Amino acid sequence: MRVLVVEDDPELGPVITRGLRETGFAVDFATDLADADFKLAVNTYDCLVADRTLPDGDALTLVSAQRKAGSTLPVLLLTALDAVSDRVAGFEHGADDYLVKPFAFAELNARVRTLCRRSRPARLPELRVGTLELDLPRRRVRRDGVLLTLTAKEFSVLEVLMLRADEVVTRTELIERCWDEQTEPLSNVVDVLIGQLRRKLGPPELISTVRGVGYRLADPATDR
Repeated sequence: MRVLVVEDDPELGPVITRGLRETGFAVDFATDLADADFKLAVNTYDCLVADRTLPDGDALTLVSAQRKAGSTLPVLLLTALDAVSDRVAGFEHGADDYLVKPFAFAELNARVRTLCRRSRPARLPELRVGTLELDLPRRRVRRDGVLLTLTAKEFSVLEVLMLRADEVVTRTELIERCWDEQTEPLSNVVDVLIGQLRRKLGPPELISTVRGVGYRLADPATDR
């Protein structure tokens, strides 16, 4: 899941970005409306988290413009403006949620994860491919009933592959869904992580390489 955080506070912005990344999100960061508008135009996100008061204006203008353009991107406004009228204004301009500063990071994380789920088609809480099981709410993975220990990034990549089981997923798609703009597109970060996943999932191998394109996850027992 990829999130755009817009926050001009030099201390809070990096803390939010780092915290969300540590819980498995791919996070891009902007400090003003102009940069945020550019990133929204060139990238696909599952959620926007924006401070209202920014150096070049009120984030409500950005949210309103996104809605007028037809965007359904979930938006969480993160701000010190806590009057009822401020919250009402946020919702009237198209925001989906409103969190007042100061806040507990655990609550921010939960709200962002909930909004990200809204941006995606409804799906079962558990994914299965052969003997591989992925429990989305509990973020657990089992193979042949054995609980596996995956990093947040490994879990995210595996989720994408299982949602697209039997289909080829390109390296570009994996980077766009599971990494952020700090990732160098030409690096071997995807190949390295796939190698780690293969080792942890064990035999028989579930993830095959489609040379020059990407990867495909399929049940070897039924894949002919």
